[in-house]
Amino acid sequence: MFNIDEIYSVSDYIKLCKNAIEKNIPQCFVQGEISNLSMPSSGHWYFSLKDKNSQVRCAFFRLNQRKIKFTPENGMSVIIRGATTLYPQRGDFQLIIQQMEPAGIGNLQLAFDQLKNKLRLEGLFDSANKKEIPSFPTKIGVISSSTGAVIKDIIKVLNSRYPLAKILLYDTVVQGENAHLKIIKALRAADRSKNCDVIILARGGGSLEDLWAFNEEELAREIYQCSTPIISSIGHETDTTIADFVSDLRAPTPSAAAMSATPDLNTILYNASKLKKYLYDSIKQSIESKKNTLELLRLRIVNPSQQLLLNAQKLDELEIRLLKQNKTLIDDNKEKLKLSFSQLLTHSQNFIKVQQNELSNYGNSLNLLSPLNTLSRGYTMTQDNRGSIITSVKRIKLNEVISTKFHDGKVTSKVVNKEDN
Repeated sequence: MFNIDEIYSVSDYIKLCKNAIEKNIPQCFVQGEISNLSMPSSGHWYFSLKDKNSQVRCAFFRLNQRKIKFTPENGMSVIIRGATTLYPQRGDFQLIIQQMEPAGIGNLQLAFDQLKNKLRLEGLFDSANKKEIPSFPTKIGVISSSTGAVIKDIIKVLNSRYPLAKILLYDTVVQGENAHLKIIKALRAADRSKNCDVIILARGGGSLEDLWAFNEEELAREIYQCSTPIISSIGHETDTTIADFVSDLRAPTPSAAAMSATPDLNTILYNASKLKKYLYDSIKQSIESKKNTLELLRLRIVNPSQQLLLNAQKLDELEIRLLKQNKTLIDDNKEKLKLSFSQLLTHSQNFIKVQQNELSNYGNSLNLLSPLNTLSRGYTMTQDNRGSIITSVKRIKLNEVISTKFHDGKVTSKVVNKEDN
């Protein structure tokens, strides 16, 4: 038989085990490989930590993740510090993680490598997206701390190298928690003001933790979105940040950044002096060449009076040639006119003779056909009182007055009788 006092409910049993585990197993460090990773929208992470022979379930709550810069992945080897407990709802043995580091590499270094690879794949580092640094800036924005040595070095270099440019300082903290948010605020103010031809983002050297504000993804994307060219100079020459990769130009030191942003005034003056001498020599050479050309042209110019006499002589020659040509032309035309007149007279006389003969022939023909010529041979022509020629007896009426024409006169008579054949 069972003793009733020795029987536990499931909940009491789990609670007993949970208390025993938590009291007797201290927090400890455990190394293993992440598997079955789950990241729900709550922000909590759940996974199994395993080695070749065993595995344990782990819970990493969001509030404990504040110092984690990298993103865990399945297969990643990590070292965790956690408290051992039981999850009452399932009776699962699990570790509540308080701290997690990548095995073999630091937390920040892994986060740096992950973000660098992510942004590189997105194209934020591509040289095609880099903006050109202006050759002669008039206003240079500097985003840095006003109390550090960086701004003093930049001012010193700019004043000695290119004092023509105006320096606009956008003061900001460059280290500490949420420092990247203040840097973003300063960067936006400088870019949106449209007062800067170029912006220098700078701070002195330090550890990876000290420089971490310049490895934040938010700042990297803000740099990429800026319309003003940006020169980064973060830390020492050997230090490299995500901001360096995204910026349009990276300088190893703040002083080098100031040099990259400006031309050397002494070099400009030297080159200007050389150009001035070259221009002077070119102008002098051009003037000498023009003088020689002008002298050659002057020698080719003829004296106006001589030119006038030459032109007068040419005019006289042309006049004589014209008179000769006119005389020859007139003589030729006179002969042609005389010949043409003789030919015209001959043709006219011949034509008149031909016409006279033809007229005589026409007259003779007409005389032969004339009625008067017929009358002279004894014939007469009888007409009625209207003047019409009577060609038949039938047309004559009795008592009609008719006239008869002879070759030498006319007789008027009255018809008293008529006979038909």
